[in-house]
Amino acid sequence: MRLPLHPGVPADVPPPAGEELRLERTVPREILRRSGFHTAAPRFARALAESRDPAGAARTVRRHGRALWRTAVDRAQGRGPVEGDLGHDDDRPLYWARLALGRELRNWEPAFTLPAAVRAALAARLERASRGQDDVRPPVAEGVRRVLLTGFDPFRLDADIRCSNPSGAAALALDGVTLETAAGPARVEAVVFPVRWYDFTDGTVEHVLRPRFRPGPRRVDLFATVSQGRDGRFDLERFNGAWRGGHPDNAGVSATGPVPVPGEQPQWTASTLPYAAIAAAGTGAFPVHDRTTVTEVPAGGGAPVTRDGGPTAGSAARAGGGGDYLSNEIAYRATLLRDRLALPAPGGHVHTPVLHFGPGNTEPATGTVTDPAFVAQRLAITAQIRALLVAAAGTLG
Repeated sequence: MRLPLHPGVPADVPPPAGEELRLERTVPREILRRSGFHTAAPRFARALAESRDPAGAARTVRRHGRALWRTAVDRAQGRGPVEGDLGHDDDRPLYWARLALGRELRNWEPAFTLPAAVRAALAARLERASRGQDDVRPPVAEGVRRVLLTGFDPFRLDADIRCSNPSGAAALALDGVTLETAAGPARVEAVVFPVRWYDFTDGTVEHVLRPRFRPGPRRVDLFATVSQGRDGRFDLERFNGAWRGGHPDNAGVSATGPVPVPGEQPQWTASTLPYAAIAAAGTGAFPVHDRTTVTEVPAGGGAPVTRDGGPTAGSAARAGGGGDYLSNEIAYRATLLRDRLALPAPGGHVHTPVLHFGPGNTEPATGTVTDPAFVAQRLAITAQIRALLVAAAGTLG
């Protein structure tokens, strides 16, 4: 029998993830307070306390998870009152509030029996609802294209806990937005994924994308997986490799080896985004690169080789254009699923510029959680992501 984590916490509750432990630090508390999101967890705790059975708890979890996502989206898009003095487009309040809700769920002691497996299912439901992953919308009007955009949580938090992720900020800013393109209107549906290896191993990408890739009224016409990449540039990553490089994730877990997917596994998948049209479109201040770099072990073996122009025949992947971390993996999984389901829609990965704090605010221990240059750069990246999607959707026949 497992001992309780601390007095008052049931023994069947798993230990807090490395992410959740960071909630005790000053920066997350400040971000939550300065955005008005500090009230979300206490409200959730009170609602959980009123649950009388697992079904009621499930309804509470979904309702509060969806409310957290919609509040973040509305805040990013200027709907309703915006509490606090953080930039309205800031993705960090959603991230830290989600972890705070998860902690309340983990510590909750219901008046009824709640097996560990049921609590885990509730935690998974909270994750999906608060990431926009189960945000089901009715079919759009005839002639309106569907565009799927995926972003990520903040990461590299042990290097600088103040980090924001422009891909997550863009997802909030563009979810539900209709773009006017050369091929007609296109509506964006956005979701955010965790920076955790085990979620990807468990198939979270396929679970979310499969309903949107299958034939039916929700099938997408274009998709772009987006993450933060390199300084001062956007990269359209042409090739994705079936390899994990071992970098620690937000939970402090490392993973090295082949990307774990069921069935036959190709070493490489390719983007089908209209990269030439996007790169030539003049979408914003940051240059856009059509990137074909890969790292491979050539057929016949030997040391890994990094080269431009994509993989050579029979080679084994060691890094795609997007590297060997979760940026590469989401691109690999999404394009592999596209190919397996014969989705007739272009899709691939986009790397954004790295988001930096302004001059004089570069030391995590002494710097502030935001500054004008930081906000301006994040808004500029989001605007250029929007323009990239307009350019890509404008090529749809």
